[in-house]
Amino acid sequence: MRIEHLRQRLADLGAKPVHIQRVLRAWTHALPLSAGPARRGPNLPQAVLDALPAITAELDGLARLHSEHPAEDGSARLLVQLPDGQTVESVLLPRDGLCVSSQVGCAVGCVFCMTGRDGLLRQVGSAEIVAQVVLARRQRAVKKVVFMGMGEPAHNMENVIEAIQLLGTEGGIGHKNLVFSTVGDHRVFERLPTLTVKPALALSLHTSRADLRVELLPKAPRISPDELVELGETYARRTGYPIQYQWTLIDGVNDTPEELDGIVRLLSGKYAIMNMIPYNAVPDLPFRRPAWDKAADIARQLHRRGILTKLRNSAGQDVEGGCGQLRARVLGDETRPAEAPVKFVR
Repeated sequence: MRIEHLRQRLADLGAKPVHIQRVLRAWTHALPLSAGPARRGPNLPQAVLDALPAITAELDGLARLHSEHPAEDGSARLLVQLPDGQTVESVLLPRDGLCVSSQVGCAVGCVFCMTGRDGLLRQVGSAEIVAQVVLARRQRAVKKVVFMGMGEPAHNMENVIEAIQLLGTEGGIGHKNLVFSTVGDHRVFERLPTLTVKPALALSLHTSRADLRVELLPKAPRISPDELVELGETYARRTGYPIQYQWTLIDGVNDTPEELDGIVRLLSGKYAIMNMIPYNAVPDLPFRRPAWDKAADIARQLHRRGILTKLRNSAGQDVEGGCGQLRARVLGDETRPAEAPVKFVR
């Protein structure tokens, strides 16, 4: 279901824009759809009131909790079942954050990620995306939503944009607390600046080398690290939000002195934050998480060289926190044979 379909359904029942806004606000805040004192606006039309039980049941079915896996760091990985039985992952993050999924599977095929191993299965509808937020809000406050779960948001642009617009208005989430995470796609830089709700942007960089980026992200658009940073800088200056550059730190792959020099070259003077995230190990994949001391030293070196760097400990490591791992375990994918080691150009 898309949000626009829900709006049209309510309109067909006689709801005016103020009624539709009231229902959507109640839904996004995990309240009964009839919530909202009458003194704040006209009563809902009787036809809408009569239809609310059926609409509630349908919306509740968009995202059902299949299983919850709390972690020691205060996060919790949720396996969420969609109406057709497919599952995606959401993650309750510390400090009132939530990570949501925008696709079942992913077509980018990042070689270090579990989600992309089976490719893209289907898009997640805009209402299904918002339903993940509603499901989470039934458990705890959600004041920040990051589109960093399963899928590439740029490959499901219309649904993601529709969800962001609703969450940033009736959903009551600050625009800079809606974070669109992408490997990079020219459509992102064309569409997002035109929106009423302009989300913050997180760009998956992972390397300063164009050749290595092709190997790590084999199906991503052919945008070089230099071009990606320039596009990001333009967006940052236009919106007033710094770009969050994501760097999954993989032992022996992108943690070299040469890469640190490359980061400094790319980000010096830019309106940017480098999020350095030590790799969350995935069974059967030939990548390893660097020692924490090494990762901390890399972050300190970047700080000393003028790059604002945050070293982030991947959430939920004790509950298979890597994207796609929980879904794979439930589906039994962990029984698949190990893949051959990947060799990178040096």
